[in-house]
Amino acid sequence: MSAYEQPPGGGTPGPEHRAALALGDDALVLAQRLGEWAGHAPVLEEDVALSNIALDLLGQARTLLSLAGDEDELAYLREEREFRNVQLVEQPNGDFADTIARQLYFSVHQELLYGQLAGGRGELAELAAKAVKETAYHRDHAEQWTLRLGDGTAESRRRMQSALDGLWRYTGELFQPVEGVPADWEALASGWRNVVGAVIEQATLAVPEGPQSSAWSAGTGRQGVHTEAFGRMLAEMQHLHRSHPGASW
Repeated sequence: MSAYEQPPGGGTPGPEHRAALALGDDALVLAQRLGEWAGHAPVLEEDVALSNIALDLLGQARTLLSLAGDEDELAYLREEREFRNVQLVEQPNGDFADTIARQLYFSVHQELLYGQLAGGRGELAELAAKAVKETAYHRDHAEQWTLRLGDGTAESRRRMQSALDGLWRYTGELFQPVEGVPADWEALASGWRNVVGAVIEQATLAVPEGPQSSAWSAGTGRQGVHTEAFGRMLAEMQHLHRSHPGASW
């Protein structure tokens, strides 16, 4: 365990600490990916929308990581193998369809998960109750674009289907139980498949076939094993902080 993963106040990390780290890393990494669209989205409205979603996720990440330790140190000073995010959120933006497919898969999962957690107690429940409305907007945004691209031109339809198929193998990890997260993972997986499947079919696209995780990727993001693209993204995200240690505004 890294010194940066010590819980506030020191001591041995417990289930809630590990839960906050995993969920916080999911939000942080996806926020970074979406932030890469700033100034590059296909239309100005999407430039603003994706940036706003990234800021929502960054706010969630800050709250969660502060439960696990120092948020800045956790974001900027950990090594690649110390991050606990699922591999789905670290996938490159690709074209716009790839980003929308990634967002659809993750935002449906996050909305359902936070909906479950909001009914409980503790710090995770408090965060979930505040964030569930944000996740509903994120899911609606991804859903509307999936419908628009799937039922659009032949080219947009082809790209959207390709994106859904290409990212499908990373979705199985979303339903691997996380220690300290009091969720009904079977119900979460079932609800996710129902919602995602309905959106894809409404978009006149085909629900991807095959396993939702490959032998090498199933659950490994939570264990600190990431894809090649993640290392490059992390180096860019951490560059400024590591180049000027101890700097302040």
